[in-house]
Amino acid sequence: MAVMRVSGPSALAFLLLGVSSFAYLNGSAAEPVAQGAVASRSCKPAIRHGVLPRWARTGFSSPRPRMPHAIGRKHRIAGLIFEYPLVSPPARKRSNKILWVSRLRVQQTGDLVIGAQRMLGRRRIGKAVKRSVDGGPGPSIIDLPAPGCWRLSLAWSGHRDTLDLRYRRR
Repeated sequence: MAVMRVSGPSALAFLLLGVSSFAYLNGSAAEPVAQGAVASRSCKPAIRHGVLPRWARTGFSSPRPRMPHAIGRKHRIAGLIFEYPLVSPPARKRSNKILWVSRLRVQQTGDLVIGAQRMLGRRRIGKAVKRSVDGGPGPSIIDLPAPGCWRLSLAWSGHRDTLDLRYRRR
């Protein structure tokens, strides 16, 4: 049996190819490769409390609606948070309602698929969970199993984006 030795930049490319292939073959690139693995950036929820972006205002009566919201890193999706802060476990008298608004064209035949991974800084904690919103971006109740910073990988209509949300202890 021949042994191939790879070093330097080629080794890094080979390792990254193997890691991304492993994640793809195991269901979704949104799932962590290994529990406790390190992500490329720290989990930092960026909740804005100001005026919604123009592309996320459809359906609001105010010309400049204000509410807590998060924008995806690629600015392709917004999560409008109706009950802030989000809590885990979910509260009895209120819900973790998030209205997902796509900036890009949406095909009505697909769902919004969410891979959520709890993070501690750059380190993945526990197992990833999956959630989905039937029919694509729209109203949803997104309950996650534990308080903390969660990295959400969102996929819909051939588009992808990520954002971080914090769920507080109820």
